[in-house]
Amino acid sequence: MGLLVSFAVVAGAIQAKEWDAKWIGYPGSNGSDYEVLHFRNTLELEAVPESLTVDLSGDTRYRFFVNGKAACFGPASSDPAHWNHETVNIAPFLQQGTNVLAALVFNFGELRPFCQMSHRTGFILRSSNPALNTGTGEWRVMRNEAYSPNNPSDLPHGMFGAVGTGDRVDGARYPWGWETIGFDDSGWPAPQESGVGGELDRFLVPRDIPLLEEKRESISVVRRTAGLPKTNRPGFPLEIPADTKVSILLDMEQLTVGYPELRLSKGAGSVVQATYAEALFIDHEKFEKGHRNKIEGKHIHGYSDVFEHDGGDNRLYRPLWNRTFRYIQLDIETKQEPLVINGYSNIFTAYPFEENATFKSSDKSLERIWNTGWRTARLCAMETYMDCPYYEQLQYIGDTRIQALVSLYVSGDDRLMRRALRQFDHSRLPSGLTQSRYPTGCEQVIPTFSLVWISMIHDYYMHRRDDEFLRDFLPGIRGVLDYFESKQSPENPLDIRPGWWCFVDWAKSFDKGRPQGHADGTSSIIALQYINALQKATELFELFGKVRQAEEYRKSADTLKEAVIGKCFDSERGLLAQTPEKNIFSQHANILGVLTDTIPQGMQKEVMEKVVDDSSLVQATIYFRFYLFQALDKVGLGDRYLEMLGPWHEAIAKGLTTFPEAPGSFERSDCHAWSASPNHDLLATVCGIRPATPGFETVAIRPNLGDLDFVSCKMPHPKGEIVVELRKNENGIAGTVELPKAASGSFMWKGRQAGLLEGLNKIAIKRPK
Repeated sequence: MGLLVSFAVVAGAIQAKEWDAKWIGYPGSNGSDYEVLHFRNTLELEAVPESLTVDLSGDTRYRFFVNGKAACFGPASSDPAHWNHETVNIAPFLQQGTNVLAALVFNFGELRPFCQMSHRTGFILRSSNPALNTGTGEWRVMRNEAYSPNNPSDLPHGMFGAVGTGDRVDGARYPWGWETIGFDDSGWPAPQESGVGGELDRFLVPRDIPLLEEKRESISVVRRTAGLPKTNRPGFPLEIPADTKVSILLDMEQLTVGYPELRLSKGAGSVVQATYAEALFIDHEKFEKGHRNKIEGKHIHGYSDVFEHDGGDNRLYRPLWNRTFRYIQLDIETKQEPLVINGYSNIFTAYPFEENATFKSSDKSLERIWNTGWRTARLCAMETYMDCPYYEQLQYIGDTRIQALVSLYVSGDDRLMRRALRQFDHSRLPSGLTQSRYPTGCEQVIPTFSLVWISMIHDYYMHRRDDEFLRDFLPGIRGVLDYFESKQSPENPLDIRPGWWCFVDWAKSFDKGRPQGHADGTSSIIALQYINALQKATELFELFGKVRQAEEYRKSADTLKEAVIGKCFDSERGLLAQTPEKNIFSQHANILGVLTDTIPQGMQKEVMEKVVDDSSLVQATIYFRFYLFQALDKVGLGDRYLEMLGPWHEAIAKGLTTFPEAPGSFERSDCHAWSASPNHDLLATVCGIRPATPGFETVAIRPNLGDLDFVSCKMPHPKGEIVVELRKNENGIAGTVELPKAASGSFMWKGRQAGLLEGLNKIAIKRPK
């Protein structure tokens, strides 16, 4: 068999690297079923080297140990054509004499999370020491029969869940200590080569993001018990009497994600079921949760793990895949011996974003929104962005655009954004459209999200200067726009019928998120989203000298703008209707009409005042308010932003510690990525910090303080840090703006403007008479 080939991206070019290691799996396995494997290799060292680097990967997931200590977890989620491998220096874990390299590899088969893709269960490792390479005679493997799926979930009726199966673990069959030096693996067979087609099965590429953060959190707040003697005081360690059924409800007091670790002793034959939930339910058939802190009369519903304890001392049980929860209910049944719960904690796991921005103001409630929003963003980012950590864990374009901007403004780390842009490009179908979510083994197409992907590329263009990175997306942009052109009537430009699921927003009058007219070619909203993408593409193609194509996109946008105004603008109401019948009016159509300048600029402010004040319009939900706030800022109504944060204030008042998918009665997800948008808006709209030119080369600061007396913020910039301190006074506004070295810009307030230079700038602008 030929050598396995890895591909690394270097300066925009793909370079091949040969691997002298092979994928390995369990003998006789078909590689596609549910399977949990353990691999081991023993290494003797006369002396510990200063450095010993290994490249490794697994399918679907692996956790790597050296001498019993966790060294790496991966691979970063991707697809078989871009399969990630990690690189780790294991020298700090080594010792003189005997050493053991061990890997846990698992594949949930048909029950795997939607966000996971698989080619064939296996593990691969290469090193400068050939004895460590997989495919040699030194590796041993066992199939862990202690694991089986715990698939039936107790999710609320009708809730879509895509996070895969829970675990059922039989402690009596578990090979305790398998990853440690003293374990006897002499009975384990040698692995077989895994994968059909050799180097053609998976193209290995280096991980392009850092390893995930892992931090221990205590799980110790007991809110409710049943079955415990009254003399027992809940807390850990906790002894559960023999022949007893006990229920313990634990509360993290805030939503979290990670790997809960349960340590048990004694109590042979005891069974512990751990059920995880974002919130307790009053009525899970109606999705009623009520105040999240209150537990009276409520019940837990959700996915769970089951641990069957063998009676050993200080056994560690943890799920294979991450869990999301605020509440955990432990339902315990003991047999003839008391069970001791030694402790329970969570290994919080997320992308290692750092909070490098701050926001403070005269309204302390905004700081709670800031903190809650940032927690929402953190919990919705792992190796990809995720729409929600509890129900789906999928990277959707609509959510990801907002998440990426939050990341740029609060952290300054653009690596996960770059990764997302590439992955959506990799998801493109022969039609030219991207998939709506990726990576995933369950294909879904939302044509409007393909248009949002183009806007996301443009966002990167405005905030980072990396022309070579952007150039790679031109074919994909063209593919998306060619698809829409093919679905547009030559005789009637408004007649666009993209098919698939044309999701726009969860507005009440929309059909499963789809606006009226989406199927019969009469939707102004679909047309306006297409216009927006054409306009963004025009700028991007001009950047690379593609003048002819840019001009075609400009003309297409202008022609469609005329059609939308001509057929859908109602002169009596002074608003864009959703269809030419002019019987349904929404915030959405008019927001997009303003953002694309389809509505003439001289009318835009008046239109947006109606959008805000006319409650008869179809209202934007949390997701589409991101675009509502952009339109308000564009027409000079940014001061109204703060009065429209009601859904976010309401969420906090109801005890949520993250922001939900949608406000009101339908709160399927208590943590949804797009609802973190205030962490962008408080900096971009209230403090007014936006890029004035591509790459954030120059800065435009247009504050919208509303009723605030002062704001204070800082945020990362490609060249350093922007710091803004502003306070209103009887004459106007005063304060300072500090720009990083080699940056410049302008400050604008109430129609007055002042230049900004690098370093500290003093601001003193009088209020217009």
